[in-house]
Amino acid sequence: MMNYVWPVIILFAFVSSILTGNMSALSSSVIQGGQDAVNLLLRLVSMLCLWGGIMEIAESAGVTRAFSRLLSPVLKLVFPRLRKNEYVLEAVSMNITANVLGLGNAATPLGLEAMRRLQEINPRGDSASDEMVVFVVMNTAAMHIVPTTVATLRGQYGSQSPMAIMPASILTSFCALTVAVTCAKLGNRLGKKKL
Repeated sequence: MMNYVWPVIILFAFVSSILTGNMSALSSSVIQGGQDAVNLLLRLVSMLCLWGGIMEIAESAGVTRAFSRLLSPVLKLVFPRLRKNEYVLEAVSMNITANVLGLGNAATPLGLEAMRRLQEINPRGDSASDEMVVFVVMNTAAMHIVPTTVATLRGQYGSQSPMAIMPASILTSFCALTVAVTCAKLGNRLGKKKL
């Protein structure tokens, strides 16, 4: 779908700039947009490297294992089939830790590792297991307590109080997580009834 949306938007902008005589504004905004994208990428990459390294150190030091034990009661409710599989639960908890800290970009490689471990124990190799579906939905909802990435960007763009969004961010992410997990669990149950 996006393969059609973006070309239409670009074509519309080009035609509109020709019809209104603002071709110079279009070309300068294209150049400025490219520069802004590179600057944003550099800011996010530095933060991603920092937190990715911290998460790697935490795993080596056993902090993630401790956090996994702390999250264990909740994770065992959400993933009942993984109760005895610490290897997979540790990867899932690392991803959840990164998301809770608001490090969505750092959570991506951790989420991929968790999915790889979930796939290793997947009884149906050609389709996603119930745990994989719930995990992807949780990861997409990205429950966070500290909106680190957004606060960093707000601070870099001149916000006087970058963390002012924290209460709204916690509330909306908690609601999104609750609805997402509920829908995934219901979908898994309905899918089993049809089989």
